[in-house]
Amino acid sequence: MNLINSPIISFTILLIVIFIIPPIFERIKLPGLVGLLIAGVVLGESGFKLLNHESDTIKLLSDIGKIYLMFVAGLEIDLEQFRKTKNRSIGFGSLTFIVPLIAGIIVGRIFNFSWNSSVLIGSLLASHTLLAYPIVSRLGVVANEAVTVTIGATIFTDTGALLVLAVCVGIHGGEFTPLSLMTLLAGLVIYSLVVLFGFDWAGKEFFKRTGDEQSNQFLFILLALFLASVGAQVIGIEKIVGAFLAGLAVNDVLGRSPVKEKIEFIGSVLFIPCFFVDMGLLIDIPSFIKTLSSFTITIAIVVALIGSKFIAAYLAKLLYRYNNAELITMWSLSLPQVAATLAAALVAYQTVNSANERLINDAVLNSVIVLMLVTAIVGPMITSRFASSLTVPQAELADENFFSWWGNVDSKEVVTNQNNLVETDQNTQNIFNVFTVIVPIYNPQTQRYLLEMAALLARHESGKMVPLAITKGHVQMDNPLVRVGLAQSKQRLDLATEISKEFDVEVSPVIRIDDDIALGISRTSREQNANLVVLGWSANIGLRARLFGNLIDSIFWSSHCPVAVTRLLSSPTEFRKILVPLGDLTRQTIGTIRFAQILADANQAEVVLLHISNPRTPQRQVESFKSKILDIASEHKLQVSTNIKTVRGDDIAKSILEEARNFDLVVLRSVRYRTAGGLAVSEVTTHVIKGLKSSIILLGEPS
Repeated sequence: MNLINSPIISFTILLIVIFIIPPIFERIKLPGLVGLLIAGVVLGESGFKLLNHESDTIKLLSDIGKIYLMFVAGLEIDLEQFRKTKNRSIGFGSLTFIVPLIAGIIVGRIFNFSWNSSVLIGSLLASHTLLAYPIVSRLGVVANEAVTVTIGATIFTDTGALLVLAVCVGIHGGEFTPLSLMTLLAGLVIYSLVVLFGFDWAGKEFFKRTGDEQSNQFLFILLALFLASVGAQVIGIEKIVGAFLAGLAVNDVLGRSPVKEKIEFIGSVLFIPCFFVDMGLLIDIPSFIKTLSSFTITIAIVVALIGSKFIAAYLAKLLYRYNNAELITMWSLSLPQVAATLAAALVAYQTVNSANERLINDAVLNSVIVLMLVTAIVGPMITSRFASSLTVPQAELADENFFSWWGNVDSKEVVTNQNNLVETDQNTQNIFNVFTVIVPIYNPQTQRYLLEMAALLARHESGKMVPLAITKGHVQMDNPLVRVGLAQSKQRLDLATEISKEFDVEVSPVIRIDDDIALGISRTSREQNANLVVLGWSANIGLRARLFGNLIDSIFWSSHCPVAVTRLLSSPTEFRKILVPLGDLTRQTIGTIRFAQILADANQAEVVLLHISNPRTPQRQVESFKSKILDIASEHKLQVSTNIKTVRGDDIAKSILEEARNFDLVVLRSVRYRTAGGLAVSEVTTHVIKGLKSSIILLGEPS
């Protein structure tokens, strides 16, 4: 049997590679995609010949991965950040697009490429991928204007680069005349408008009509992706342009919904890795070595990219009066060339005209791969070093008061009824202003600590506790299973009410019939205008394994208010020392401090705020952070002993575990992100939860 030509065997080999290789490379602090590229080289024609780039299976999966990569690039552009600093984002976007474009054209002409190929090389340098976004997010400096402007500029650079690609491919593939160019540009403009506005409108209408039908919404988004890609091919432009525009079009439609996470999940764990493996299959080792040995064009492209991105950032610094730390951060954020660059380079390499000439040759493709490797490693390293010196405007922090995170209703509560704003009456307003804690109950006898936690918080805030029992629905409401379920729910609530009465707090038990337990909890919390949902999770089940597609994850996504997931090993009334690890200064961080202080005030406990700083962070920066945290922690009327401790160390999880040994409770934030292995709680949170021997509360903010 020919292994190369067997679709099932080829697919199995791909799955093995995707499953094993990225985690190995991430352990040695290299991007997982580097491992996929190397795996492609080893398994392709230059190695064991187990995979063939020309096979239908590889072509199909790689093509889907290529358009999926650009679709996700469009999805991940933060339109909200772009709107905040639209003018400056367009300004910096223009600079960091035009300067590298010119640099690439110059490099192309120096090495005797045609004008069309030279412009294409320039466009490959003009975009950027925000690989270092998780770093600035972890450091809490996303609100810094220079960072926001760079994030917003991505929409301009990626769109511009792909439009230039579409024109260059169109010119290379046919007889070029001014009329054909005008026709191509006109078709491109009309097509872009149809996709951006048509898909946005259709998506919002469809999501409005389908409600919570996530499976249909998922299929709708996939259909939008492939329709846009096919439409691009119909009018004669490259399909990755259509995929990127589709991502931008449905960006607002998806928001931060579970559907978006599922879309990104399937791409990140299957299709996009297949694209990177196929890129490795294309690498011809003799040609690659020859390119590296001459090294001239590779050095020219790498230097042109690094230099032109720095010039663009420097011009932005002069124009907008940024400081040196902001200059270096903007430069390093705009350095990595991964998504749009690789996809466009592959398209250009595979574009052959009637004379059998490629738009770019092997030397350029190999140089782009080297460029990707260099910038994907160097960019995040520089960001990590300099972004820690950035500051967030005090006005931003002033807005992040404790009470906003709890979702308390304003004294002028206004509700929407059939699109007419109607001010609620005084009685309704008073009901809405009561601090409310929802506690879903499964077994009151084993969840006693959970009930005690909710009762302590509700009593402290002079509010009420709502024990909630969900009974699974049935098509026929007179079904015996429904009657049994309701009876069991009533028994659970009676027990919960008895326990709650020990704390002298108002209790309003609720039974709800619902087909979806997670949505039943979220809907009840919305109906009760809850300020907090308190859940429990089993101590013997890993959080990472449970966080995608499970009950807790669904509640995190659908809830309108904060959610506290607890693992309580003792009664909350016995907590005397509470540890709160802090990584940044955000609204969610401040809400976490507020939560710990309320709990401490109810128990006369002590709160210690722990900040693990990078060993390379300047001492003045650490002291500034400490001062801000203490100012924020003291902005309350609670008589709570609150101290801050700063520790320097590279291993954040290890430092937290060492400090947590003498504490009764550790309060963590739920920080999640997408990795090469799919969705996960942050690595730090995972290690901390596994190692902690004390009680844990994991706080998740509303999406």
